Amino acid sequence: MADILVTSESGALIIDGKAASAAVLDEVAKGAAELIAAGIRPGLAVVLVGEDPASQVYVKSKGKAAETCGFHSVQHTLPVETPQADLIALVQKLNSDPAIHGILVQLPLPKHIDSQLVLETIAPAKDVDGFHPVNAGLLAIGDRKRALVPCTPAGSLILLQKAMDALGRPIAGCDAVVVGRSNIVGKPMAQLLLAESATVTIAHSRTKDLASVVKRADIVVAAVGIPEMIKGDWIKKGAVVIDVGINRVAGEGLNAKGEPKTRLVGDVDFAGAVKHAAAITPVPGGVGPMTICMLMSNTLTAARRAKG
Repeated sequence: MADILVTSESGALIIDGKAASAAVLDEVAKGAAELIAAGIRPGLAVVLVGEDPASQVYVKSKGKAAETCGFHSVQHTLPVETPQADLIALVQKLNSDPAIHGILVQLPLPKHIDSQLVLETIAPAKDVDGFHPVNAGLLAIGDRKRALVPCTPAGSLILLQKAMDALGRPIAGCDAVVVGRSNIVGKPMAQLLLAESATVTIAHSRTKDLASVVKRADIVVAAVGIPEMIKGDWIKKGAVVIDVGINRVAGEGLNAKGEPKTRLVGDVDFAGAVKHAAAITPVPGGVGPMTICMLMSNTLTAARRAKG
């Protein structure tokens, strides 16, 4: 993955998530081919409830990636008014299907459905999103051999490791600050960094004097969901920055339909941070592409465990 790092005009390394994702998918496809030769084809089932445009795009991308990797790929698209009991029944059916090794229920779900209850219905061994309390608990105690790790933090760690290797630095002993405390990114990211022997602080939007907390960090992982909240001058000289945020903000001018243009930005002020960081992920094109490839990696892992 040496080609995932590009030197910017400021001298910082820009971490190319698209290239890293392609490399991971290539390895997953090779692993899947080995399993298929041994008589088991990794299977991924994706469940979509309703017609949310963004969710439809994500689900289509996941299905395409699964097919690229040689997986058995199934999509269940349900009407927005689907009763909660029917969705749970479908998940239970997929739990008992030996051809399915990974189950993903696309979020968000309609308001009348208890998302947490549905996610907890997924068998932990097939929970390729890594959201089930059993997988969260295994990660918390450092048991990655049995856990399925949430995809975005897992992909972020790969990008961080590649950048640190290129800089000739170990993660161990570094002062790492994770800005964001969600169960999907912030908390599992902190657990992964602890497992790498970093000294970890979890900060958030209500942290007092957040700037000074971030300024002391050798590693900054931004996952707070606020556009460009982390300013460039908060970044310590030589720090490595992993920006998980994907925020759509107003752009300049109008598009072809006469509508105001929008653009994607991260949780970090990239233009300012790149002047201080030793390495940084861009938005878009950084962490984002890693999420789907790690979903495929988790599905392969689940299939391997099913085979024993």
